Amino acid sequence: MGETAIVTGAAGGIGEAVARRLAASGARCVLVDRDPKVEGVAASIGGAALVGDLTDPDLSLRAVAAAGDRLDLLVLNAGTNSVDKDPATLDLDRYQAVVGVNQHSVVYGLRAALPVMRAGGGGSIVAVASLAALHGVAQDPVYTMTKHAVIGLVRALSATLSQEGVRLSAVCPGLVDTPLTAGARDRFRAAGIPMLSADEVAAAVETTLRTAPAGTELVVRPGRPPVPYLAAPLP
Repeated sequence: MGETAIVTGAAGGIGEAVARRLAASGARCVLVDRDPKVEGVAASIGGAALVGDLTDPDLSLRAVAAAGDRLDLLVLNAGTNSVDKDPATLDLDRYQAVVGVNQHSVVYGLRAALPVMRAGGGGSIVAVASLAALHGVAQDPVYTMTKHAVIGLVRALSATLSQEGVRLSAVCPGLVDTPLTAGARDRFRAAGIPMLSADEVAAAVETTLRTAPAGTELVVRPGRPPVPYLAAPLP
């Protein structure tokens, strides 16, 4: 029997590229996104699609149910950026939306998936974070906060989960050429700022899913081989 995988944020960009790689390796994929384009991606790889809002915890439960009695691979990729830079003028609706997608949906995904993985004897999970998870990015402090939270969760849970046969890791890419960054693509190019392709990140995600030790925080940058990030010890 082939593997079963769930990929969130799979209507385009990194999520779509991950789904195509996993499907090519024989995995049956359940793809989740609020963009209906995810249905076309799923149809093209012989997978299933759920369209909905991942800030609703029920959607993660429905995705796991769609996967069936077995879940081998989970990629928590859905994310969005924020336009608010100053907490004093923060739009609270936008703030709740960003935190909901980037942070809460990761917790909801784990909450839904872990019982099935435990029952099946284990599995592998990758949360797609960012370089912004490892240092402050003044251009988007709210996004930075949420990605730090994702890394904190991975660090807190990975050792415990590994004892149950569940590997939890993170991939931290630099700037990626995806629909999320499309509006600024020309500006980045004009400034000589290199960007990763979605498939470069997807390749790192697939490798991390299959071979990386639990708790890996894989840094992916343009023009460089991916390397695990090692946090400095506390003084």
